[in-house]
Amino acid sequence: MTDQRKNQRFDLRLPIEILGAKPQPGETRNMSSCGVLFTSPSPVPVGEPIEYLVTLPKAAGTRAAVRLKCIGIVVRSGEVGAYSAATLERYEFVRAKA
Repeated sequence: MTDQRKNQRFDLRLPIEILGAKPQPGETRNMSSCGVLFTSPSPVPVGEPIEYLVTLPKAAGTRAAVRLKCIGIVVRSGEVGAYSAATLERYEFVRAKA
């Protein structure tokens, strides 16, 4: 079976926070320029808009972490603790407070 994805995926294990009425933590498994695969304690409904924050590794010499605030749509979701996938439609860099 060949992988027919258009964008290269990068295996990245980074902290992710799913935003909403009840924010929940998680971890990315891989990312591309158009989406993310992640785990979370609760399933995320497929087809729903999603807003999430990915915390990037702190660069040497910087005082604060940088987070990537993303907006997309959930395209796949499993049971509790399973993988979910979401698109990455828009993003902005957010500097955390030092």
